[in-house]
Amino acid sequence: MKMKQKILIVEDEFIVANDLRIMLEKAGYKVCGIAPSVVKALELIATKEPDWILLDIFLQGDKTGIDLAGQLTEMGIPFIYISANTNQGILEAAKATLPYGFLVKPFREKDLMVMLDIARYRHEQNLKYNHHTEPPIHKQIEHIAEKQVSISERLKQISAALYPVVPFDFLWITKSNPRSTTKDINIIRSFDGKFNMLNNENLLKEVNVSSRDFKAWNTTALVHSGKSIFNGYDFRKLRMESPWVQRLSDHYALESALVTEIERDGEQFQFVFFNHLSDLYTKVHSGVINQFKKSLELVLDQVIYGKDITLEIPAPTSPTLEKPIIERENPEIPKDFNGIIGNSTLLHAAFKKLELVAPDDTSVLILGESGTGKEKIAQTIHKLSPRKNKPLVTVNCAALPLTLIESELFGHEKGSFTGANEKRIGKFEQADGGSIFLDEIGELPLEAQVKLLRVLQEKEIERLGGNYTKKINVRIITATNRNLEKEVSEGRFRLDLYYRLNVFPIELPALRQRKEDISALVAFFISKYGRKGSSGVTGISAEALQELQEYDWPGNIRELEHLVERTMLLTEGETITKIDLPHSASATGFTGEDHFKIKTMEEMEREHILNILKMCKGKIFGPGGAAEILNIPSTTLNSKIKKLGIKFEFVK
Repeated sequence: MKMKQKILIVEDEFIVANDLRIMLEKAGYKVCGIAPSVVKALELIATKEPDWILLDIFLQGDKTGIDLAGQLTEMGIPFIYISANTNQGILEAAKATLPYGFLVKPFREKDLMVMLDIARYRHEQNLKYNHHTEPPIHKQIEHIAEKQVSISERLKQISAALYPVVPFDFLWITKSNPRSTTKDINIIRSFDGKFNMLNNENLLKEVNVSSRDFKAWNTTALVHSGKSIFNGYDFRKLRMESPWVQRLSDHYALESALVTEIERDGEQFQFVFFNHLSDLYTKVHSGVINQFKKSLELVLDQVIYGKDITLEIPAPTSPTLEKPIIERENPEIPKDFNGIIGNSTLLHAAFKKLELVAPDDTSVLILGESGTGKEKIAQTIHKLSPRKNKPLVTVNCAALPLTLIESELFGHEKGSFTGANEKRIGKFEQADGGSIFLDEIGELPLEAQVKLLRVLQEKEIERLGGNYTKKINVRIITATNRNLEKEVSEGRFRLDLYYRLNVFPIELPALRQRKEDISALVAFFISKYGRKGSSGVTGISAEALQELQEYDWPGNIRELEHLVERTMLLTEGETITKIDLPHSASATGFTGEDHFKIKTMEEMEREHILNILKMCKGKIFGPGGAAEILNIPSTTLNSKIKKLGIKFEFVK
């Protein structure tokens, strides 16, 4: 960061703010003010015109740093969060505002300087690519709202997009003025994390309330005072004032609520988010939801009061798929995407990012679930770059033995450790001049993360047992299916390394988010395996294709490919008419008639513990408790529950 750039500190603890001022001025920065609240910060921004802002999340007054962040993004002022809170929900909400860094208090002077340096680099790259525009969730909701699928399916997908920043277990959307419950929307989050919709008729049956009582209880809007957060006493008071909320909360064990009002054409609507936890919602969540009001307006306009579409995806007119390879009609998409098939908006957005960043040397972080094609994206980035004639070295970080990670990545000298009988050239040296793809970067242990950070900053490596450094010219591409923010918050991944790698993220959508591509993918796989001569299948019936489009594909494209290959082998004739989908999964990871469903060990362990907890009605300790059944100490089970993100409603 250039010397004498002006930095505004927005922090309500004077001692912390003053320490920051001393550190920054010592390093050559100019501190143009200290603000304890959003109101004061906006005054100083108008008069001092800072280049950067260091921003605490919880501040004096009604507004938080999250509220200010939305305005800073609109003004084009880059900012870094400084907060003592590493709660995962807070991190997700902060992430949605696109900061250039996040420092956890207390931090060292060196941490601050490194974070500022990383932030400057990321800001330069974002200006270069014009990449730092609006939070991705706006784009996600806009894309989902315009999909040609049913209202129910769109609302489920929108719920999944909103959940990380505004967690909820029940969402009630209703018209508050003029009062009407005829088109109420009720969305429930089940124990396995899926979202389901209930119309009013089915919900009344579920909670055992008559239609007459429901109408009598819902003659007025839920909230009149403008209050939005209902925790503890406030939620108990809300229950007393609203028999309907009381019945909902009793039936679904709801303990808190967040209410936001949206006006459309003179009418008021309420989005009421409920949660099982009694003290979950804070000013941060109300700030985030305020930033997403335009998205919620879109949900009202295009989804809830739009025209329903009965078919999830239009079925093909003929019983078979005759075009094995997708026709690329969009001229903005490069011709060669290395076998990546799809025409969906989300996939095209990833392609555009890829095309933009490929010719450069910027670090790229590819995010996506297992089976979404992250390695193909890495190969394509290399293939479209000036380094295409140099090596692309792929490293699966999850497969590296702990004792050999440094030797594998950076090499070693002869005799540097027992068994080192000869000199070894590490993966980074092998990739010199080209690219290195570090797959499953979230699996890298902390010691190796420190060495990787040095490579990124200094562009040099040192072999184990060596006494000199070697300069290298390598482009680094990384990928993970883990939530790195969660790994950071739990101390398993370095924050400075995360921000250094996350300069240019490319998010690959899950297959359930781009079901419109299933038809083209199925056609491609039928063509691929048909050419191998192992099957005479050349197409698929509309009914079978519809089944594939209604499934949620937890194993993504990899799972679809394996299922198509297996089904082709079992099909007599030229057309697939029957699909054996894995509708119910056991904790063993097998489904149906021993059909393998791709799961990580962590997913299988989580599912198994959830099943036991449900069987024990949430009891952990003592006779008949989950710990006894699993034959592990209750302390071990508690730590697993925390690590696997199992929510408190399953634990007593």
